[in-house]
Amino acid sequence: MSLAPRAVLVHRRTEYEELLARHGTHGQAAFFLAARGRSADEVRERHERTRRALAAVAGAVPLTWRQTRVERADLDRFLFGPEDVVVVVGQDGLVANTAKYLAGQPVVGIDADPGRNAGVLVRHRPGDARRLLPYAAGPGAAADELTMVAAATDDGQRLLALNEIYVGPPGHQTARYTLDAPAGGGEDGAPEAQASSGVLAGTGTGATGWLRSLWEQRSSGLALPGPAEPRLAWFVREAWPSPTTGTSRVEGLVGPGQGLRLTVESDRLVAFGDGVESDALDLTWGQTVRLTVADTRLRLVG
Repeated sequence: MSLAPRAVLVHRRTEYEELLARHGTHGQAAFFLAARGRSADEVRERHERTRRALAAVAGAVPLTWRQTRVERADLDRFLFGPEDVVVVVGQDGLVANTAKYLAGQPVVGIDADPGRNAGVLVRHRPGDARRLLPYAAGPGAAADELTMVAAATDDGQRLLALNEIYVGPPGHQTARYTLDAPAGGGEDGAPEAQASSGVLAGTGTGATGWLRSLWEQRSSGLALPGPAEPRLAWFVREAWPSPTTGTSRVEGLVGPGQGLRLTVESDRLVAFGDGVESDALDLTWGQTVRLTVADTRLRLVG
């Protein structure tokens, strides 16, 4: 017999819970915020809205299903199953944090605090869960297949991200590397030694965030990809010209079957996805990392 679907409710600690963990009691947290011109009541009200949203979604899970919860900090230790329906209750960024651990399971994004989130990935309200969960588990469920970006090193390390992957120094030092990128015709041009603040490669979903800020900052003429397009856009941050480093290849696109390759020429660089620095690949002098369109896609329902 096949297993009944399991609803996996993904959430994160609220600001209020983090304040209590740091200060111990509501009174101490309120005193800390009041001294800075902020109200603990406002933070607690957002906490209560999130808790109500989580409770509403949990109550909407069909009685014949199994269900469990996982906090964002525990995602890297949680084992998702093929029969799971993943319900992310929170912000858009929480969907991105979850995506890298999935393998095609349907994802339903629930906005826990409408009006504060853009709603690009958490597209639904808690009251929609009763209808959406059975639909998501069905064979004909329509879902957006969102492109992801992958980083793979020459020693077998691998990293996935929904928005973007950053390769660069872990602090404020200069990143030194040789960049080998697809030219306009799809054939590799000449590799270029570079010194910069790092390289960012991202998807159409990421083109609404960090990637877009670089695109706008330099008034780039690149056509950024859409969320479902199998293309990546990449940018070099603050490339520095010198007798040994160039600045002629600082942006571009990566299509299917192509890759952006960096050979490390610093003592240490890191690669991390979607802003999660705690889950990074360590890169040392001489190593190569390749950024490509990932084979895995995020199946976002609705």
